[in-house]
Amino acid sequence: MLDAPLMDPFQRAITYLRVSVTDRCDFRCVYCMSEHMTFLPKRDLLTLEELDRMCSAFIRLGVKKLRITGGEPLVRRDILTLFRAMTRHLERGALKELTVTTNGSQLARFADDLVDAGVRRVNVSLDTLDEEKFARVTRWGRLPQVLNGIDAAQNAGLRVKINTVALKGFNEDELFRLAEWCASRDMDLTFIEVMPMGDLGGEDRVGQYWSLKDLRHRLEEHYTLVDLAHRTGGPARYVRLAETGQQVGFITPLTHNFCESCNRVRLTCTGELYMCLGQEDMADLRAPLRASESDGPLEDAIRDAIGRKPKGHDFDYSRQRADGQVSRHMSHTGG
Repeated sequence: MLDAPLMDPFQRAITYLRVSVTDRCDFRCVYCMSEHMTFLPKRDLLTLEELDRMCSAFIRLGVKKLRITGGEPLVRRDILTLFRAMTRHLERGALKELTVTTNGSQLARFADDLVDAGVRRVNVSLDTLDEEKFARVTRWGRLPQVLNGIDAAQNAGLRVKINTVALKGFNEDELFRLAEWCASRDMDLTFIEVMPMGDLGGEDRVGQYWSLKDLRHRLEEHYTLVDLAHRTGGPARYVRLAETGQQVGFITPLTHNFCESCNRVRLTCTGELYMCLGQEDMADLRAPLRASESDGPLEDAIRDAIGRKPKGHDFDYSRQRADGQVSRHMSHTGG
């Protein structure tokens, strides 16, 4: 059994690890963080060397796709050290893809170095192309800085996908503008339903929720949508807009539970492994990592955790309240 792949109780192979390298961010997006966050003491975070050891253990156990997230991963000091360390797994073929999810603020600085480390795709979170609205939804963000980062990423040869959280009453009127802007730049676009995570200091989760079923119907008023069988290893379901040729994805944890094919787990910057984004159960992997120079206890703890992976989450807005809400912020678990 030592060489057996990671399989959960529902016979889903776990091949995708999302690793949050920091809970800190240079934005304060209204659906992700409170405006005045209390961040973890830096001493509680896994060191870059420990993150390397942790990721390498998962790769030995069959993980093929590794996504670096945060918070904002590129604000962590010396983060390129981790990307460069993962290059060895890409070169020997054990790791098939190394990617990053970012708010784009630091891409102008890091795009070329990410390509050198083997990153070929980045996901950039962008919910509006209106500068005033961008400042409002991110609280601290500056749209021109992000757009410059996207330019730098494309100039470096990175494939850019835009992730947009669908927010009722906020970016509904930008649906076609966002789609056309992405098409003009040859960027794919994925819409995400807002999820009930964390206490956001009075933010109305139900009020923010815009069903992607409704969003898709609106797209169909202007475009011909062709369903695709394409999968990228994540929860999105894709269509192609026949008129532009671009690919549009939908991540629908509320209107369509995507859990049946879940192949991923999330590791926090403190070494907590969450087997499901929408459940509170987690496994402490930092303790076995630090308790032994051998990776045997760590790998045993990983297998035990995967053996507890639930069938799915319980997110639900159908009763006009955020049922299934989990207490931690998205920035803690990793986007």
